[in-house]
Amino acid sequence: MTSRRFGLLLSAAAVCAPQLTAQQDVTARLVGRVPPAVAVAVRALADSAAARGLPADPLVDKAIEGGAKGVSPERVVAAVRLVLAELDAAAAAIRIGRVAIPDGETIEAGAFAIATGMTGPQISQLVQLSATPYRPAATLRVAGTLTALGVPAQQTVDLVRETIRNGRGGEGADLLTLPGRVQSQVARGTSPAQAAAGLTRATAARGAPPGVPKGNKGQGNPRRP
Repeated sequence: MTSRRFGLLLSAAAVCAPQLTAQQDVTARLVGRVPPAVAVAVRALADSAAARGLPADPLVDKAIEGGAKGVSPERVVAAVRLVLAELDAAAAAIRIGRVAIPDGETIEAGAFAIATGMTGPQISQLVQLSATPYRPAATLRVAGTLTALGVPAQQTVDLVRETIRNGRGGEGADLLTLPGRVQSQVARGTSPAQAAAGLTRATAARGAPPGVPKGNKGQGNPRRP
């Protein structure tokens, strides 16, 4: 055997070993929790996800959830396919948002936001807004949570934008508290949309220069000659 061929074999083994380990991990997690046919389908989908740089855990989690609820095999596989599509769409939107190689945590957060009703362009906007100390994964997770609470998707983007622009939390704490603040106002009888709108106005006003009316940040005085 030539040294070149031996080197190619070593390279192939290095590539295949993680794939085999991942397949074994998926199979081990599914054994006894879903029907064999579902396990085979999910493993194939997990392999496809891994080949595209997508996390496979959400697919396995969805399959296990369906199995625990007694959902039919066809519906479990369909649900797992939907999760894969959401992960794929999230990864594409995150890359458009200028993160060339998104990590699994960010992709999962983006998929969660998409599942709650946010669009690909909105995901891209949120990623672009996520300057230090605001991590894209945290931004997307908060945005998805707000949308799941009933805040319209575009209002979510507006609230997150103003919070990041005028934020005071050294570690992004102000962003992380948004869902709780919306829930608190909803508990008092305010709708999610109204709660988000009020928080957006308050946050924008906090960052406005002295003497500038709310909503006119940076616009100056339109009546100046």
